[in-house]
Amino acid sequence: MEICEDTPTAKTAADGRRLKTKATDSCRCLLVSGAARLRRLVVLLCMSATSTVAIADYAAVEDDVWRADQVLVLKSERLLHLMRDGQVLRSYTVSLGGRPAGHKLQEGDLRTPEGDYFLDWRNPTSDFYMSIHISYPNNRDIQKARAAGRDPGGMIMIHGLPNDSPPTTTDYLNEDWTDGCIAVSNQAMIDIWLSVDDNTPITILP
Repeated sequence: MEICEDTPTAKTAADGRRLKTKATDSCRCLLVSGAARLRRLVVLLCMSATSTVAIADYAAVEDDVWRADQVLVLKSERLLHLMRDGQVLRSYTVSLGGRPAGHKLQEGDLRTPEGDYFLDWRNPTSDFYMSIHISYPNNRDIQKARAAGRDPGGMIMIHGLPNDSPPTTTDYLNEDWTDGCIAVSNQAMIDIWLSVDDNTPITILP
């Protein structure tokens, strides 16, 4: 028997098809949501195990959309942006050196550098909750410091909280307390660690 589209039987069949489609879409959404939760679980497991190999393996399979091709730090706003193709992916609050205003001129001045650098190597077992090195001083910094008879200093890092502090401590996040480094929360440090490759450019603005 042919069923016309405006008959009750046809409407019932159409409703059934729509319900089936919605159910399929719901399953797909659950799968995507489940995958996102699984990804975060893997990150936490990697961090708790403090396994460099596990972290590297995870970073290798992380979706490309999460990878940053540049880091931008705005000192006056206390913000670090992970960038991709000129767009902000994610942003994090930062703490700076004890004397945050101005470019770093010499060792011990407690200033965070300003300018264009690279994230050139990393340390998973530093005195802080992981750290990524910023390539300060560059040639210009060295020449300027030597001309003034100064040591430009170095070992400027992006890092988390001190290892001997509680992971949930917020006191560090409400003030500038480093010797010139850029400090973030431990959770932010996990995200940054997994989002940037070595030699990613970083720009630090006043």
